[in-house]
Amino acid sequence: MNWTQLLSLRRFGDTSKRLRYNQDETRLGFEVDYDRIIFSDSFRSLQDKTQVVPHSKTDFVHTRLTHSLEVSVVARSLGRIVGSQILKNHPELVQQGTKMNDFGAIVASAALAHDIGNPPFGHSGEKAIGEYFKSGNGQRFKDAFTKKQWQDLIDFEGNANGFRILTESKEGMEGGLRLSYATLGAFIKYPKESLPKKPSSHVADKKFGIFQSEIPFFKEVAEELGLVYSGENENIAYKRHPLAFLVEAADDICYTIIDFEDGINMGLIEEEFALEYLIKLVRDTIDTNKYYQLKFKKDRLSYLRALAIGTLINEAAAIFIENEEAILKGEYPHALLDKCKYEAQINDIIKISVEKIYKSREVIEKELAGYHVIAQLLDVFLTATHHKIENTLSNYDKLVISLLPESLQQPKKSLYLATLKVCGYIASLTDGFALQLHKKLKG
Repeated sequence: MNWTQLLSLRRFGDTSKRLRYNQDETRLGFEVDYDRIIFSDSFRSLQDKTQVVPHSKTDFVHTRLTHSLEVSVVARSLGRIVGSQILKNHPELVQQGTKMNDFGAIVASAALAHDIGNPPFGHSGEKAIGEYFKSGNGQRFKDAFTKKQWQDLIDFEGNANGFRILTESKEGMEGGLRLSYATLGAFIKYPKESLPKKPSSHVADKKFGIFQSEIPFFKEVAEELGLVYSGENENIAYKRHPLAFLVEAADDICYTIIDFEDGINMGLIEEEFALEYLIKLVRDTIDTNKYYQLKFKKDRLSYLRALAIGTLINEAAAIFIENEEAILKGEYPHALLDKCKYEAQINDIIKISVEKIYKSREVIEKELAGYHVIAQLLDVFLTATHHKIENTLSNYDKLVISLLPESLQQPKKSLYLATLKVCGYIASLTDGFALQLHKKLKG
């Protein structure tokens, strides 16, 4: 892969090439991507979607929205640090007009959107949609789909749903948000379809990132960016866009440190115990005099959090630069922080977060509620949608269909697309609205 292609400014529907040196420096194309994401309905709905702890009575806990904003800020710093070194390594990019901030803008935009496809109720929302088809009432639809279409449903994936949201054409809105291909490439952490599921130690093979419905456009994006094709026997798979490693690292940094901080602020993790873990991570940069002058827990925690995030940003950037050649060849198999010098400290923090936060009663209750609510909403809306396609609508079905967004009230003739759109609608709901809608449907 080469950086000239990887930094493509092309958008859906372009008929001529966009050149970097022709860009308006006051509003760079990659910055337009950021603006389009932040003003989208799908991004706004993240304000009422659970990050980890649901409906907290404190003002400390992060939602998907605040998490996404923080990840984008970390990603921007990572992009700029890495970009400054890439420009030194590849002077031809400077001649083309590329600047350090281009990398920051691309990675910040992709990171801003990284959770845009996630369903309500945290990660259990994805599992709830998948299990509705795998072991719930959705099993009845199996024979109507190809193997790959069925795999898309039983392994419903927020990353693939995010790509669909960003790129899906609607009436009068061809190409969705029409983001630059560079930003879309950096967004796709798992550039492959749902099948085949092949055991692999490569970080990009952990999940899939593209539904069958988006394969044609995904291939166009991948070819424009010059991503390395890695599929076999016509199965679609590519090596990652290098900047996707930075988006992933920004997310890893934020959820590692900030989920931990939420747990401390909520009293799920004892302050003294927790501060000990953070201090181990920042022992090379902490100013002990400044730390001990801070009187309040919240201030001490904020100081350590800022140091920890800064430490991990510099570490992730250094690992990327050190392995740039392997990353460009598609031969670097790890997440950037998986093999860093702070691996032990990161694992300690994640372990205590799992025990004290992710397995807390409040979180488990949220996940159980999510399974129940999502399964029942899917059942009601999919039954009505399938009856509409089959021309067997009951009066109840007609009322249900009227609750769907106008764009879904006339479902596609393709059963797969109609089903995927209903799943996308359920995934788009906020936690609060999903609960409210469930209660209404149950009378």
